Amino acid sequence: MSPFPATSVWSRRGFLATATATAAASALGLTARPAGAAPGPATAPGDEFATLRDRWCELTLGSGFDPAAPPYAAALQETGGLASTFQASMRPAAASLWPDCRYDPPSGITRSYSRLATMAQAYAQPGTGRTGDPGLASALLTGLDHLEATVYNTATTRYGNWWEWQIGSPRLLLDTLAILGRHLPDGGSDDALRDRCLAAVDHFVPDALLGDYTGTSTGANRVDLCRVVALRGILGRAPAKIALARDALSPVFPYVTRGDGLYADGSFVQHTWVAYSGTYGYVLLDGLGRLFTLLGGSFWQVTDPNRQIIFDSVERAWAPLLYNGLMMDSVNGRAISRGYLRGDERHILRSDHYHGHALIAAIALLAEAASGAERDRWHAMVKGWIARDGTLPVRTDRQYPVADLARLATIADGPAAAAPEPVGHRLFPAMDRAVHRRPGWAAGLAMASDRIAYYENGNGENPHGWHTGAGMLYWWGADFGGDQYTDAFWPTVDPYRLPGTTVSTKRLADNEGGGWGEPKPAARWVGGTTDGEFAAIGQDLRGLSSTLTARKSWFALADCLVCLGAGITAGDGVPAETIVDNRCLGERGTAALTVDGVRQSGTLGVTTSFRRAHWAHLAGHGGYVFPGGAPLKALREARTGSWHDINTTSSTEPFTRRYLTLWHDHGTDPADARYAYLLMPGATARTLAGRAADRRWLTVLANDDGRQAVAVDPLGVTAANFWRAGRAGPLTSSGPASVLVRERHGRRRPTALLCLAAPERTGDTLEITWSRPVRTVLAHDPAIEVLATGRALRLRLTPGTSCATHTCTVRLA
Repeated sequence: MSPFPATSVWSRRGFLATATATAAASALGLTARPAGAAPGPATAPGDEFATLRDRWCELTLGSGFDPAAPPYAAALQETGGLASTFQASMRPAAASLWPDCRYDPPSGITRSYSRLATMAQAYAQPGTGRTGDPGLASALLTGLDHLEATVYNTATTRYGNWWEWQIGSPRLLLDTLAILGRHLPDGGSDDALRDRCLAAVDHFVPDALLGDYTGTSTGANRVDLCRVVALRGILGRAPAKIALARDALSPVFPYVTRGDGLYADGSFVQHTWVAYSGTYGYVLLDGLGRLFTLLGGSFWQVTDPNRQIIFDSVERAWAPLLYNGLMMDSVNGRAISRGYLRGDERHILRSDHYHGHALIAAIALLAEAASGAERDRWHAMVKGWIARDGTLPVRTDRQYPVADLARLATIADGPAAAAPEPVGHRLFPAMDRAVHRRPGWAAGLAMASDRIAYYENGNGENPHGWHTGAGMLYWWGADFGGDQYTDAFWPTVDPYRLPGTTVSTKRLADNEGGGWGEPKPAARWVGGTTDGEFAAIGQDLRGLSSTLTARKSWFALADCLVCLGAGITAGDGVPAETIVDNRCLGERGTAALTVDGVRQSGTLGVTTSFRRAHWAHLAGHGGYVFPGGAPLKALREARTGSWHDINTTSSTEPFTRRYLTLWHDHGTDPADARYAYLLMPGATARTLAGRAADRRWLTVLANDDGRQAVAVDPLGVTAANFWRAGRAGPLTSSGPASVLVRERHGRRRPTALLCLAAPERTGDTLEITWSRPVRTVLAHDPAIEVLATGRALRLRLTPGTSCATHTCTVRLA
């Protein structure tokens, strides 16, 4: 008998008039199997729609794994346990299928379909304890009918968040229908419920959504919509819909120059102004991987040659942002605030490692549609990420269904050699991000401009992310700091003191500036230039809802980042600060702080001021050098917060974490304040003391609101950011520019590489002069014209509008 109480819905609809599992299944044109039987497809060979449906189910449910072996056994048992809980707690009512999943807001509809999808997986997969259970099949059909009858149907006008109606709910509904259609064989002609469900999908996801490439139908959202329409076409045997979904993918592939999508420099933007390689990037890669594999070899195979851009972007756009299993939070948008979601049955922490693991699984899936050479390289990268993630083991991550676990196990246990983390620099000018990788550590930089938002908030998420684009500087070590931004960092960190930022301490309102990436500074000069190993990066900083202005530069070098700030001016009536760092030390961390050789007190809540600090070392992390000495403040504190404080959908459980904050206090209403320091991840106290004492290693050539420049003779580096026309040491620019010079002295005649960029992106011609004797020019980009050599090198740059790096190689005299 059905475990659910009768309601007026059932009598009115005339559905499930009898409560047996067989009758329930028949209403969908299906026949239930005996309890415990191994479900499987029951389709005639040669039926391409059934073949594609079965392929989709295999992608979703997995194959080739031992359900009794770890980690599959635990995952399958958890799925079965959840399915039993959902079945037992189902209480169909006018406004809900489960009491805690009311249909207003519509996220309750999506959560209800998610629970039904879990129940379908428990029915179809072996080892769940509910495999082939007719009572579970009956409950599934009851739930599907109730949702269609009460809310997700052709008579409902959508309300609330569009995503729930057009992506969230239909994806899960169609997955459930696909699983049921495969594992409960056709036993009659009464397909009324299935037809009604498909009609509802057509109602909320009309073909017109895949027309113009605009609005919410772009980038990752477009891929999701194509996924919905393709599967709806397969289940409804509608070839035109499958063809529409395939063809509607084509606008996703080409590089874009504005708005949503992939850029030639590797940037990925969603919601027009938000750097989103992480969460939305995962959705795009995962969705394309599924669709490429699903349709491969069929009549509807994706043949657009531009799809190669997606394959190329795995190593160009995504891999540089994955570090030892984590996805850098600078490209995770408002998802940094999710933590533990309320009502999440699996209670999984949505952290940088969670997002990284999702990307890793997406790359493993996309590899099935890639070339052999690409597959081999990607498998090596995946194997390396799996091996190095010591914070959250990839192969037992509870977010993964067994299909992903099986794919990743095949790679981890396969013959590919694990690829190491690469060394080099990647600049992403189109999304105002940069990543610097050195042996043993990596750093990520987040900025904002009139193209990229300060931060994204919406749906009650990330209301305090105000300063995440104010030059926030993240860093991790190969064997330390892997959980630095994972371990309750976001709900407990002081949002006015994010590492690397320069901010006004003016108090801001929740969601200050507006939502969905709306708040953006009126700043153009953001970006830089790189040779692929070192870089010069700059940000014309404008404070969010404040009068603060500043020039910030970072020169990314061999063992450090040289951080300069100048022109720091504000009139908010409150202090302005530059946060040298704000390290999370964990729940009870007591990492020793040593300043100029003196170990400092670990007293919580006490600010220590140093009139002239030359270097500082934080045990287990690394340290900082202040050339010539600089005033510095330090504070240890224990901070308590919950994920709910920064996300209304998240858990209210409190967390307390200890922090060590170092900062420069520029005073109230500063005028033209400045700073200079070196960040040296992993450095020992001895190394820091030696660098601070070496007056010849670094020369700050300029640090004002017109120019910021350094020379590092031991590395053969001269680099400058020109905010306007001017001179800095041997470099002169006729206008705003970023310049990096690398000299190389070997057995042969010395050479130099000049890297030039125009971060203002006006397209205006620039003249760059390097006052260094040059014998001849060996090579240069088409955008560069050589005006003179000899006693000095003069170049004319016609830069275009993308902040691309242009190079010129010369032989020195």
